[in-house]
Amino acid sequence: MTATDRDLIPVVDYARASVDKAKDEHTVEDQQAANEKTAGRLGCRIVARFADNDKSAAKADVYRDDFEEMLKVLRKGKLSDGTPVMGCIVTADDRLVRRAGDYERFVDAITHEEGRVYADKRGFKDLYSEDVESMGLMGAVISRMEVKRTRRRVRNWHRARAERGLPPKAHRAFGWMADGTTIDQGEAALIRKAIDELISGRSQASIVREWQAKGVKTPRGYDWTTGTLRKMLLNPRLCGWRMIQGEIVEVDGKPVTGQWEPIISPERWQAVRAFYDARRGKIITRDGAVRPMAPDHREHSYLLTGVLRCGRILPDGSMCGKKLRVVNDRKTGVFRYYCQDKTQGGCGGLSRRGDKLEEFISEAVLAKLEERAKSARRDIGPWPRERELIELQEQLAELRAQWGKRKVSNALFFAEVERLEPEIAKLRAERERYELASQQSETDISDIRRRWYSETDDDRLDLGQKRAYVRGCFLAIIVHPAGKGNGSRTTFNPDLLELIWRED
Repeated sequence: MTATDRDLIPVVDYARASVDKAKDEHTVEDQQAANEKTAGRLGCRIVARFADNDKSAAKADVYRDDFEEMLKVLRKGKLSDGTPVMGCIVTADDRLVRRAGDYERFVDAITHEEGRVYADKRGFKDLYSEDVESMGLMGAVISRMEVKRTRRRVRNWHRARAERGLPPKAHRAFGWMADGTTIDQGEAALIRKAIDELISGRSQASIVREWQAKGVKTPRGYDWTTGTLRKMLLNPRLCGWRMIQGEIVEVDGKPVTGQWEPIISPERWQAVRAFYDARRGKIITRDGAVRPMAPDHREHSYLLTGVLRCGRILPDGSMCGKKLRVVNDRKTGVFRYYCQDKTQGGCGGLSRRGDKLEEFISEAVLAKLEERAKSARRDIGPWPRERELIELQEQLAELRAQWGKRKVSNALFFAEVERLEPEIAKLRAERERYELASQQSETDISDIRRRWYSETDDDRLDLGQKRAYVRGCFLAIIVHPAGKGNGSRTTFNPDLLELIWRED
C-alpha cells in the first residue's frame, strides 16, 4: 500500500437492484462503478464491496444477506482480516434502505464509533447530526409510501387490464403464439390430449415423462414437471377466462372472457379443476384418524403399495394398520404383500399373495367404474341447479349495485354477502363435479378394461394410470389375517379383504 493510499479513508460500498430480469447484475455493476468515482472524488478508498442483486428493500420478508453482513462490519469497524472500515458509500439512500427500521439499524451501526463517514454520489452526509438522522428517517418513510403507491398503481393497472379481458403482460403462455391471442395448434393438441388422458385416469407423472421424451419444453425452455403441468392445466386462460393473483376475474358475478382464442370449453376446464379437487383425498392412518392423502409422486413397481393396510389385531386390541410392503419369493417366483416386523413399525404377522390380490382389486376397480358409467349415462343431462346458481349470482350483483348507490346499509350488505358468497361457491363446486362426472361417463369402460390388461397395445394403461384408478376408488384396503395353518401365503380368500371405498 502506498503512502497516498494510507491517507485515503477506508470505506465499504453497497449496491442493490430490486429486479434483475436479465440476471447479469448490470445494475449493481453500474452502481459500483459510480461508487468508485464517488470514493475517488471524496478521498476514500473502497476496501470491500457488498451487493444484493434482485432483492427488494421494501419487503419485510426479503432477507438481504450482504446488507446484514455490512452492518456487522460497520459496527465492528473492520473486516474479518482486520482491515479498518471507516464508512460507507452508496449511489443513493433508496439503494441502501426503503424501510425506516433498516435506516435506524444502519445509522446505529455506522455511528457506533466516532469519526465514521457516509456518502452518496452528491457528497458526504453527517449521520451524527440529529437533524440529518431525522431527515433520513423521514426519507425512508416517504420512500416506503412511494413504494406502496407504485404497487397500488401497478395492481390497479393489472386489474383494469384483466377486467377488459386483455392477456397478461408476461412471457408467452404454453398453447399460444407470442402475440398471446393466437393458438399454437401443436401445443394446444398436447394440452387437449393431456386433459383427455387425465380425466380417463392417466397420471400426471406419466404425461410429463412422455412430454420429456418427446422434447416438449415450457415456454421458457425448461423440462415439464408435474407441478408446472398442474399449474398450466388449472389456469382458466385455457377456456378463455381471465385470472389475476390466482382468482378468476368476474364482473357482475360472471367470469370475464379474455381477448384470445380458447383452447378448451369452460365446461371442460371446470371438469379439470374438479378432477384436481377430487384428488385432494383422504387416507386412514394407523390409529384410525383421517388425514389428507399425499400426492403419488414416486415411481412404483406394484399396484397396491401405499393402499393395503395390515388388519392384524395387536395384543392391546388396536389394529396394526401398517402399510404393506412387497417381497419376492425366489423359490416360487411369486411376490407377496407383507407387514414389516416390529423393528420397522409393523407387527410382522401378516402376508398375502400379491398376484391374486392385484387381480381381485383390478376387477373390483373395473366393476366400480362400470357401475359409475352406467349410473352416469342414465342420469346425465344438464346440471339441474343452473338456474339456482344464476339467480344467486344476479342477487349478489344487484346487491353490489344498490350498495354502490348507497341504497343499502353496510351492515345489510356485508351480512348478505356473507350469506350469498358461500352458497355460490358451493354451487359452482357442485357444477364442476357434475361436469367432471359427465365427461368421465363418456369414457368407454370396455376400452379401459382392454387397456388395463393389455401388454402390447400402444394405448395400454401404465402402472401409474392403474394406481390412479385404484386411489380414486379406495381410501384404503385392509387385509385381515387368515390364521395359522390356513395357507395364507398360497391360497386367496377375498372375504378377508375390507374395502374402504371413497364416496362417489
